[in-house]
Amino acid sequence: MRFLKKFMLTVFLIATVLSVSGFMFMQQGTFGSAPNGKRLERIQNSPNFRNGSFQNLTETPMQAEDASMVGMLFSFFNKPKNTSPSTPIPFVTSDLKAAGTESPSIYWFGHSSYLIKTKAYNVLVDPVFSGYASPVSFMVKAFEGANTYAASDMPQIDVLVLTHDHYDHLDYNTISALKDSVAHFVVPLGVGAHLEDWGVAESKITELDWWETANYKELTFTATPARHFSGRGLARGKSLWTSYVLQMPKHKIYIGGDSGYEEHFKEIGSKFGSFDLAILENGQYNKNWPYIHMMPEQVVQAAKDLQAEVLFPVHSGKFALALHAWNEPLQRVVKSASESQLKVTTPMIGEPIVIGERYPATQWWTN
Repeated sequence: MRFLKKFMLTVFLIATVLSVSGFMFMQQGTFGSAPNGKRLERIQNSPNFRNGSFQNLTETPMQAEDASMVGMLFSFFNKPKNTSPSTPIPFVTSDLKAAGTESPSIYWFGHSSYLIKTKAYNVLVDPVFSGYASPVSFMVKAFEGANTYAASDMPQIDVLVLTHDHYDHLDYNTISALKDSVAHFVVPLGVGAHLEDWGVAESKITELDWWETANYKELTFTATPARHFSGRGLARGKSLWTSYVLQMPKHKIYIGGDSGYEEHFKEIGSKFGSFDLAILENGQYNKNWPYIHMMPEQVVQAAKDLQAEVLFPVHSGKFALALHAWNEPLQRVVKSASESQLKVTTPMIGEPIVIGERYPATQWWTN
């Protein structure tokens, strides 16, 4: 009996220590903050918020019906070696603070971070410059060569756009470094809670629900649906995930954000007509989670649904979040685009795309 009491006390103490440690860990700034007050009231009144969380337009399981969590975890922790490149990712060094031109230039920084630059405006999307995409620095580290650009390389930012709050799209260290040089933030409904927790003034934040619009001088941002999910801590769906239509005086760009394939691409294409450029997430897919990320062939179909003149595939080339070879997304999307006679641009990190003028297409990932 004495042994049993001692054993139970030991188990209780270990559980208590683990619980306290977990609680303390979750208090780190990187996790952000849950919506409350007026923001929470607005969320609860959203037509896209039901049963305590935001919902997709159609039923969206987190995993395939025949996938098991045990099998997925085993595969994730036993990744093939080719999920990361064996040599550094090539890049081009560009002066981002130099004056822009009339036609928009797009500079990609790996994964889903990119700058849309014109003579009049700088729009930065999903910047992650800390070198990792997780709440801790030793996990999901950037490929060698892929973290060349830093927050200090950025020009003054007119609008910083966020698509959702996952770590590979919303980075605490990057926002902390950039917040004073950003004029305004356009984010999905609920994400503003994280930004305010990190010291961004409420007056600098515009939060959008799907189909809502925000104007910044001559720029118009319309939040459009995506098929994904959100969450930085243990809870999911407390903030929205979204794509955007960016309308400029003479050009129109689709900012994709993470999404599985669904009919919303056709609806967006029908409502907004053709796009000069569709920037779509292409990578970190797997047969075990087919509803929240697109396969490369679906990316091409989505670009066609959007009536895009040119496809720019992102969401690869920096972090290994899935089990496919690191260069497979680009190989497959280029092949599929060629078969569909769709123009695709695949710049190196830092190499500019210039809409209507310059669409780099060197297959740099084959070297």
